[in-house]
Amino acid sequence: MKVLITGFDPFGGEKVNPAWLAVKNMKDQIAGAEIVKVQIPTVFRDSIDKLQQAIDMEKPDITLCIGQAGGRYELSVERVAINIDDARIPDNKDNQPIDKIIYEDGQNAYFAELPIKTMVKNAKDNNIPAAVSNTAGTFVCNHIMYGLLYLIEKKYPEMKGGFIHVPFIAEQVIDKKNTPSMSLEDITKGLEYFVEAAIKNDEDIEVTGGTIC
Repeated sequence: MKVLITGFDPFGGEKVNPAWLAVKNMKDQIAGAEIVKVQIPTVFRDSIDKLQQAIDMEKPDITLCIGQAGGRYELSVERVAINIDDARIPDNKDNQPIDKIIYEDGQNAYFAELPIKTMVKNAKDNNIPAAVSNTAGTFVCNHIMYGLLYLIEKKYPEMKGGFIHVPFIAEQVIDKKNTPSMSLEDITKGLEYFVEAAIKNDEDIEVTGGTIC
C-alpha cells in the first residue's frame, strides 16, 4: 500500500507552515505502507494541478492533504469540502477569488473518503488532541480538499482521500496573544496516528463527532 501526504508551503505572512514541517518529519513507512511526501503551493488551481501530478506519478491508495488552521487547538479531520472559493486574503500568487465555483461539473459538496472518526479516536487514544471538523473554510485548504475529492469521483474511484488541519506551532504564536499552538512533535505523531487508522480501517465507527453550532 502507498499513502501520499501533501503539505502546504507558508502563506499569509508566516515564515513556516507546520503542515509541511510535520509531513516532512513523518515516518517513511506506517503500518506496512509506503509514505510519499509532497509540498503543495498555497495557490488556487496550482495546488490541485500539483496534487494531480503527484497522484498520477505515485498512484497512491490513500491521499491526505494537510494544511494550517491557525487558532485551532487540536488536529482537525475535515468531514466536507464545498464547491466554492471565497478568499479572505490573497494566495501566494495574489489570487483572491470571491464566490467562485471550483468545478462547474462538480457536486455542491463532497464528503471525505476516510474513516474520519476512527482516525480521531486513534489520535486521542494516544493523547493527541483531535476532532472532526465540519468546515474546511473557503481558502486554498477547502480548494484542494474539494479538488482531491472531485478527482476521486472523476478519475480515481479506488483511492481514498481527505484533508487534515493542524494548529500553529509555538514559534508562530509569540506575538499572537492567547492563540493556541501544538508542538511539531505532537502534530507529526498525530498525523501518523491518523494514517495508521486510515490504513487499517475500511469502515468508520459510529460515535458522535458533531457540534451544535
